[in-house]
Amino acid sequence: MLTATLIILLSIFSLASSSQSQSQSTTDVCIIGSGIAGSSVAHFLRKYSPTISQIRIFERHPVVGGRMATVTIAGETFEAGASILHPKNYHALNFTHMLNLKVKGPSASDSSFSLGIWDGQKFLFKTIDSDSKSQLVQYFISFANSIRMLFRYGISLIKMNNFVEVTVDNFLKYYESKESRPVFSSVEEMLKWADLYNLTTQTLEEELVGLKFSPLLIQELITVITRINYGQSVRISGLAGAVSLAGSGGDLWSVEGGNWQMAAGLIDRSNVTLHLQEEISLITDVGGFYELNSTNGNSYTCQITVVATPLDELTTQFIPEIYIPERKLQHTHATFVRGVLNPAYFGLNAVSDIPELVGTIESSELPFTCISVLKEHSANDFTYKLFSRQSLTDALLDQIFSIRNETLRINWGAYPHYHAPEVFAPFILDDMHLYYVNAFENAASTMETSAVSAENMARLILSRLAGQQPSGSYGLKSSTSDSNLQHPEL
Repeated sequence: MLTATLIILLSIFSLASSSQSQSQSTTDVCIIGSGIAGSSVAHFLRKYSPTISQIRIFERHPVVGGRMATVTIAGETFEAGASILHPKNYHALNFTHMLNLKVKGPSASDSSFSLGIWDGQKFLFKTIDSDSKSQLVQYFISFANSIRMLFRYGISLIKMNNFVEVTVDNFLKYYESKESRPVFSSVEEMLKWADLYNLTTQTLEEELVGLKFSPLLIQELITVITRINYGQSVRISGLAGAVSLAGSGGDLWSVEGGNWQMAAGLIDRSNVTLHLQEEISLITDVGGFYELNSTNGNSYTCQITVVATPLDELTTQFIPEIYIPERKLQHTHATFVRGVLNPAYFGLNAVSDIPELVGTIESSELPFTCISVLKEHSANDFTYKLFSRQSLTDALLDQIFSIRNETLRINWGAYPHYHAPEVFAPFILDDMHLYYVNAFENAASTMETSAVSAENMARLILSRLAGQQPSGSYGLKSSTSDSNLQHPEL
């Protein structure tokens, strides 16, 4: 009788185990989000440690890349989300090199890109433009535009460059060797170590006024830049503003065919189990592990869970509940139009009189933050990209454009709505191994800042697994840093 009972119990246990194994699996690391942050965490974990046995990445969309995405118009591919990289974005440069991707630098025409600052009624400032293909002519035009801008905005233009250079130089500390660079357990620690924290305690406007910048430069050119890059005014935090200004310089680049390929390549290289179109709806601490339940009805158990997507608009629930400071995302509406702008809308006589980049000052009356020419297909056929804070109606687009053959709209929860002083979410969301790599976005949101945060996150995870305080590179596999691939001086 006892034997029969044991057999029945073993059979029930076997059936239960078999049923559970179909819907539940155990893994070392689960990452939620396949953008540059999530893919970089996977890459650096593999790079720094031989002990990570399995990594899963969950992506609710059918493609990887997060806020890196492209659209195709007239057979041409254009960036629809995160689009530009700085020449000193060394992680992105090394990813591109490592993955054999092609760098797309500025074209010859980009150097003579005409700019206009629009106030809703007139152009406050326009650069000189020319159809000449002569490099000498373009050089003199560029020089003349520099003189005109210097005449309008004064010595503050030079101060602006110095302000950006100092910020970039401080940011370069994050590429120092692991032996000389601590592991940071909070965003505040990370920023203070690089002498960047104070920039998050006041607005960009306050910072620039304190540096005695020309009010006209702040109200016009710098406002145009912050509206283009972050969809916000100069009342964003000082660090986000400095990063925005750095993104308006020369030698900017992207990946040929789309920046999303960096995320795809890192995921592929990192031997990741990728779950596309699977959204995690519930994360539960079950005592030393995390149970992740997805909208597909699946359950996964993870020793380490990394949230690599903004929590602000995520519907994922946590048991027990987690706390992060309240934060709003700045939504940027990207509208792509194939057609021709209406010169009469701008008070001009010909399409050729409209600058190739129309930036705008801060005004509630203006329906868009900028309009730029992405491609001139022919004299009466262009592809444009418009950024705005609200969706642009067909009626409004029909006023702005005289011809509109194709229209695509994308609504991005693109980056935080910046303010000062900034309050940061924690990197570590509980007492165990629940992490939030996007906490760094409240300092500045770019592809490179996500990669920098991800590199620190990987080291933080490994140092805590090794039982070490996060103040060094303890427990990390010796490895040549990514920056050394192309920048041994760092």
